[in-house]
Amino acid sequence: NLLVESDFRMFYGPKEDQELLKFGHNLEMSHDMTLEILAAPLLDLLRLIYGYVGNYGVAIIILTIIVRVVLFPLTFKGMKSMKRMQQLTPRMKKLQEKYKKNKEKLNKEMMELYRKNKVNPLGGCLPMLLQIPVFFALYSSLSSAVELRHAPFIFWISDLSQPDGLGITPLLMGASMFIQQKMTPQTAMMDPTQAKIMQMLPFIFTIFTFTFPSGLTLYWVTSNILSIAQQQIINRIKTPELQ
Repeated sequence: NLLVESDFRMFYGPKEDQELLKFGHNLEMSHDMTLEILAAPLLDLLRLIYGYVGNYGVAIIILTIIVRVVLFPLTFKGMKSMKRMQQLTPRMKKLQEKYKKNKEKLNKEMMELYRKNKVNPLGGCLPMLLQIPVFFALYSSLSSAVELRHAPFIFWISDLSQPDGLGITPLLMGASMFIQQKMTPQTAMMDPTQAKIMQMLPFIFTIFTFTFPSGLTLYWVTSNILSIAQQQIINRIKTPELQ
């Protein structure tokens, strides 16, 4: 009979970087994070903030604020462009009605309207799209943060890695998302069916977040509140008269 012996080591435990480094075999690379090139630094920053405040819930709020402040120039540009497009909506609707049987003429008049008022129809989308990878990375870093396990925040939230048992943060998320949506300028370019779907999103996402870790929901609530504040700032800024 042939006897074969083999030695092996197995790691069974939370994915804490220090423990993974001690074990070796490049286990620190086992983190499954979307956009890790962005998510890993954000997770490190979260840990750094926690070292000062001693509460991961507060650390999540501060981290979200830092990210939104860094991205504010892009957000500001996008929101400002969307507001300008909203101001053009009545004129755009008139042009659509006037040239509904002449698409070529409609496109020409639309482009002239944009040119006179120095508006880029994609100006509100591109800055927002550039932010998406950052928010996905932040979402991913919080999802993989083992430090949130058994980490309390305040009062009823005793474990940021578990869903909010009372459902308060999901309801806050839904309410803040609804308010944010109502404050966001709508343009004539949006399809009516698309607009109806958008109106349903706060309700749909609220249902989903009842199963999300409360740390993630806290991030979402904070982000929505900051978006509302930013939109308030944009709404107070006077824009040039339409040409």
